[in-house]
Amino acid sequence: MSTATLGPPEITSLPLVYRGKVRDLYAVDDRHLLMVASDRLSAFDVILPTMIPGKGAVLTAVSNFWFARTRHIVPNHLQRAEKTLEQALPDSSERACVVDRAVVARRLKGLPVEAIVRGYLIGSGWKDYQRDGQVCGIALPAGLRLADRLPEPIFTPSTKAALGSHDENVSFEHVIQTLGRALAEQVRETSLRLYREAADHALARGIIIADTKFEFGLDAAGELVLMDEALTPDSSRFWPADQYQPGANPPSFDKQFVRDYLETLDWDKQPPGPELPPDIVARTVAKYREALARLTATTLP
Repeated sequence: MSTATLGPPEITSLPLVYRGKVRDLYAVDDRHLLMVASDRLSAFDVILPTMIPGKGAVLTAVSNFWFARTRHIVPNHLQRAEKTLEQALPDSSERACVVDRAVVARRLKGLPVEAIVRGYLIGSGWKDYQRDGQVCGIALPAGLRLADRLPEPIFTPSTKAALGSHDENVSFEHVIQTLGRALAEQVRETSLRLYREAADHALARGIIIADTKFEFGLDAAGELVLMDEALTPDSSRFWPADQYQPGANPPSFDKQFVRDYLETLDWDKQPPGPELPPDIVARTVAKYREALARLTATTLP
C-alpha cells in the first residue's frame, strides 16, 4: 500500500505552490503553473491512504479531451499558455516521471465557488430534496425517486472549502452575493451549457453524466476561464446507461464506487481515512479506464 503523501516523484526544479487532494501545483513563472495529477483519491473530503495506480494519467487525458472539445463554449487554462511542458521541465528525466499527468496552465484568479450541475437526483441533492423538496433553493416536482432524471439540468453551487473541510450546498443568491450578479449568471449559464453538451456526447457512448463539478477562474483581463479539471471520474458521476434504473443507486464509472464501499465501514468520515483492499483498488482502476475509453475512444498503456 502507498501512503497519501506519495504520488508522482517530487519535482525539485520548480517550487511547490500548493498540494491539493489530487493535484500538485508548481510555479513555472509569474504567468504559468505546472499542474500534476497524482494517484491520490479523496472521498468525503478526506484523502485516502491508498493510491489508485494510473489515476492521475486518466484524469489528465479525460480533462484534456473535454478542454479541447468545449473551448468554443468557454476558454480554458490550457489555451494561450506560452510555455510547453518541455520548457517548464527541461530536465528529461524529471519530465519523464510526469509526462502523462502534467500540463502547463495559465495562472488565474480562482472563483470561490464550486459550479455544480445536476441532471439527475442523487447524492447530497437527493438528501436535500427528501428534506424540503428543494436543491440549493430550487423547488423540484413532488414524487421524484432516487436517481430520477430531472426535468431540466439545474445549477446547484457549493462553497469551495479549504483542504480537509466539507463543501456546503448554497443558493444561487449566495453566489450572486459572492461574485456579483453578472459574473454569477455567466458562471451558471456556462456551466449548464458545458453539462448539456458533454451529457449528449457521453450518452451516445453509453454513459450518463448524472452530475458534475466545474471550477472557474478569471484571467488578467477579467475573462471567465474553465480551470482545474473537466468532466472526469473524480468530478462527475458517470453511470452505465444500459444499467440505469430510477429508484436505485446505479453502478458507476467513478469514485462513487469507492464511496459506496466506504459507507459499509465503521468510519466517521474524518481523517485518517481507511486503507482500500486490493480488489476495490483494482475495480476502481478498471472503472476509470473504461470511462476514458468510452468517452474519448483512447486507452492508456
